[in-house]
Parts: sequence; structure tokens; C-alpha cells
Amino acid sequence: MLLFSTILDIKESLTKNKFIQLVIAWNQQSPHLENVIQGIVWNGEKNIRFGKENHWLDIEEYRNRNIIAVRYEKVESDGIVWDTDYIMNFDDMRMAIQLDRSYKEDALIMDSKFSTPHFITTLIENGYLKDDGRLPVVREPIQIMEDNLEILSDIINDKQRYRLPVVYVSKTVFNYNPVNVRWLSSRLKGVAHVLVEDSKQLNYKIRELCNDSNEYNGSIGVYFPHSSIKHRRFLYREYTGSDTILLDKVVKNVIQYGNSQNVDNLYTWQGVSNSLLSDRLNSQREERFIAESAKQKAEDEVDKIYDTFDEDLKKLQHQLEELTRQNESLRCENQGLRAKLNETNTVPVLNFGDEDEFYPGEIKDLILSSLENSLNNTAKKSRRSDVLRDIIESNGYLSLSEERKQTIKKLMKGYKGISGPMRQQLAELGFEVTEDGKHYKLTYFGDGRYWTTLAKTPSDNRGDKNIATNIIKYML
Repeated sequence: MLLFSTILDIKESLTKNKFIQLVIAWNQQSPHLENVIQGIVWNGEKNIRFGKENHWLDIEEYRNRNIIAVRYEKVESDGIVWDTDYIMNFDDMRMAIQLDRSYKEDALIMDSKFSTPHFITTLIENGYLKDDGRLPVVREPIQIMEDNLEILSDIINDKQRYRLPVVYVSKTVFNYNPVNVRWLSSRLKGVAHVLVEDSKQLNYKIRELCNDSNEYNGSIGVYFPHSSIKHRRFLYREYTGSDTILLDKVVKNVIQYGNSQNVDNLYTWQGVSNSLLSDRLNSQREERFIAESAKQKAEDEVDKIYDTFDEDLKKLQHQLEELTRQNESLRCENQGLRAKLNETNTVPVLNFGDEDEFYPGEIKDLILSSLENSLNNTAKKSRRSDVLRDIIESNGYLSLSEERKQTIKKLMKGYKGISGPMRQQLAELGFEVTEDGKHYKLTYFGDGRYWTTLAKTPSDNRGDKNIATNIIKYML
């Protein structure tokens, strides 16, 4: 399960040898002695493996794409596998860093002490990380003062977006930080910029520049690189332990955003390994072709051996392509699951029962519709009102059932019988239309629990309204 993922822009001063030396030093100088691989002596080789079966460091060079890929793997006594990958593309001068562990139920819950890998600190301290536009990539908070308010206002007003998310921390009403901003910056190093309001005295100017859209009174905003992702706002409430809880929420939100991003195959260990294998197979095929050309008049037995060799190559190539497709499919599936996880906190508010959905999103929409009706009849500014509104706004209420209600009302207005076009529209809404003597019978999605009848020749002037009301009441 992917625990951490980021891609960093790297300065040209980082060479292949320096990169490998940094990774080896990261392992050898680890304060956790159980993670240190004994006996590493690097002599400049770029395709080498150190360690033992359950604890190793592997370095692979993919010359065709100017990539160095490194994987550190450790298998714990309980069978849990930890993988740390560093993929450096020297053509693009970008580095992917990923931390993964084999699945375990509690892996879904982020450790409150989790922070980004120490290797990022090494890159920062050695000056290898490029600036992200006007912002440096550092492990310290950036103070927002009167002389640099434009940096903040451009972010909030959507005039400037950065490659990494931006976290803005406002001062509380008592002019102190709602969380430990240095610890927040350290835990988010390499994955987000942390901007901190220098003094609450700046509130008036910031609100004026941002048209009152900014965070204030200790609230924290997270602004993402992509316009399709709405910025998140975390409110500050003062109670025992609130600072730690708020800080963990922000860290979790940012880390999950990074984990949900699609990553090119060549920025993953598996992708580089597959590409290397594919190139080696192609090289063998070329050698095979040269050998065939030189031995066109070889004996039948030799031809048979070559044919067998060619079949083996085809099988290997097919196996590689199939494994690559499966790997990509699983990676995309995991990406979607991580995106769904990002939309939740730790547990869902409700669990599904035994009812099946008649159309995509039906059950969720009916629940949110009921909550909205309840909200309209609830005292404003009450706890119940705030909770109901928060759930509705956080779950993307699309008003699907409301659209169906309006469609039914239009269809039944002035009802004189079911015409061909009307029958088609009813079918699109999920109604099965059958004839029963002087009536039509409408069954909702073929479920015998939900049906009604319509006269073929209605006489009641208010019949259309009664029909629509009946359908809406019992089926929508």
C-alpha cells in the first residue's frame, strides 16, 4: 500500500554518482541501526545489489532513458514488507520518491507521527532542490509579512498556482499559531509549502486584498496545484489537544493528495524494471536476427533450436506485455481507491444496507435529499443544522431525484394517454409500461414493490397532478 509519493524538481548539479552516494549515505547513516545494510562498499557500478534476501538495496541504471532507479526493501519479522524507491530521471531532472508497505488493515490509518522521508532533508541541505516558482522548497515555514502579501493574495485569488500544494496558517484571535508550524513544515517537507501569517494585524490588509476569501482566526487553508481540486479549509477550535488533531488533519490531507496523483511508469520501480526487461528482450531478438542471417544454410537441427528459441522469446515478450498491462491496471485501480480514500476521513458516516441501487448514485442522492429536507425544517445556527449542512456540502449532492421529479411533472402535465415518445421517456427513467385492460401499469425498475396505474383515457382534470404526486411520493 502506497504511504507516500512525491516528485521533486532537481538542480543540474546532482550527478548520477552523487545521487547514488546520497542514497547509500542515507542508509549507512540511519539512526535506526536495524535498517543499516552491512558491508556496503560502492566502487562506481550502476547496476548492483547489496544486502541479503530480506534486507537489500538495489541500484539499476536505465541508459536508454537516462534514469537511475534505487529500491530499498526490508521484510519485518511479522512478514510486513517495506519498500522505499528513489527514481531519478536525468533527462527531465526530476526525482520520484515513494514509500510503500505490504497491505495490513491498520495501514489505512496514518501514523500521527508520520513525516516525509529524511532523504528529502538531505536534498534540501545539499541545495539540490529547485525553487517552486517564487517559493523555495524548504523544511521551514515561510512568514507572510506586509512586504510579501502579494504571494499569499495571488494564491487565494487563484492568480498563481504552484507545483506543490500551499498550506496557509492564520493567526488566532490571541495572535498565536493554532499549530506548531515548524513541526508542520518538517512533516510536509518536499510535498507542500507552509505559509504563516506573521501577525493578526495583517488581517485587515489580507482580507481587503483577498475579498474576504482568506483564512483567519486560526483556520488553515490548503490550496492545491490543480484548479479541479477545491481548496480545503480547516477551522480552529480551542480545546485540549486541538492543535495536534488539527495538524494531523492537514498533514493527512496533503499526503493523501500526493498519493492520489497519477505517476508515469518510468517514475516507478516496477515501470523502470519492466522497461529494462523489454529492452533486453529486444536486444536478444536483434542478436537472433543477425545469427539467422549468418546461418541461412545451417543444418535442420540448428534451425529447430533457433525456432524454439524464437518461440521462447515470443512467450517471454507476451508474458512481459501481460504483466505490464496487469501492473498498470492494478496501479490505476489503486489510484482510484486512494482517490476515494482521500474523500473520506477515517470511517464512513453510514454503511450500505441490502437495497440495490436502481441507477448510479441513487441511494446516496436519496439520503442527501432527505437530509436537505430535514435541514430546511431545522433551526438555523443549531448544532443539528451545522452537522447536516456539513455532510451535504461534503458529499457532492447532485439532486438526481429532484431532476427526476421535475421530469415526471413535465411528462404528466396535461396527461391524455401514453404516446410512443412518452413511453420512451418513461423507459429512460426506469419505468416498465404494460397494459392491463383500461389502464397502463407502470413498474419502477421492474421491482414489484413500486408500481402505479394510469387510465388510458383519463377523465379527471386534476388527474395529471395526482399521477405525478403519486409517483414522486412512492418511487422518487
